[in-house]
Amino acid sequence: MTGSMAAQPLSLERLRTACSTCGLKELCLPVGLSGQEMDRLDDLIHVRRTAKKGQSIYRAGEPFDALYAVRSGFFKSSILSEDGRDQVTGFYMGGELLGMDGIGTEQHTCDAVALEDSEVCVIPFGRLEDLSRQVPALQSHFHKVMSREIVRDHGVMMLLGSMRAEERLAAFLVNLSQRFVARGYSPSEFYLRMTREEIGSYLGLKLETVSRVFSKFQDEGLISVQQKHVRIIDIPRLKHLVGHRPC
Repeated sequence: MTGSMAAQPLSLERLRTACSTCGLKELCLPVGLSGQEMDRLDDLIHVRRTAKKGQSIYRAGEPFDALYAVRSGFFKSSILSEDGRDQVTGFYMGGELLGMDGIGTEQHTCDAVALEDSEVCVIPFGRLEDLSRQVPALQSHFHKVMSREIVRDHGVMMLLGSMRAEERLAAFLVNLSQRFVARGYSPSEFYLRMTREEIGSYLGLKLETVSRVFSKFQDEGLISVQQKHVRIIDIPRLKHLVGHRPC
């Protein structure tokens, strides 16, 4: 399987509603734009692509020419470690941008793979740069998005460098809860799109450790787990475990 996605060019009518009526626009690039500026962004984002579960939108080593705004679904980014293991480096949901790993070298450094049937908006990077120079609000927000990614990377480094297994998993669940809330979903009840093994890869934990900590949290009344369905029973206690460190 090559994992490539089929492009779905938009009609003019669908194009006009690409950003202006998207429910994720306050989380994505269009935040703070005027109606006229939104129209210009709609002209920029002229293609959506779909990815079936397990398909990629790009692979490490491929040329970088676009960013991808997640419109629906869930993705993971990963790199191939020296010993041949798939190392998960991030998880992305609706309203978040994929592809920034390629900006510096003009070549993608990781794989981006759908964890469920998903859809992205394709944002040609060269045209985005041109439009950002003309629309200060867009440039400012893009810088904020990049800063957010840097902060997230620092948070992961703290997870891997200074936290016990229980703290790592608690931070992971709290972070997911906060991101779901920002999208209008329940802060305490959600479905994990990733496997326990993928969570362990991201948090630097063995699969057995992830399963053990999930069971411990359930025994202690912090969460309720049924396969991939998670209900957080005691968010304050999970936050206390994290110790209010970045997550």
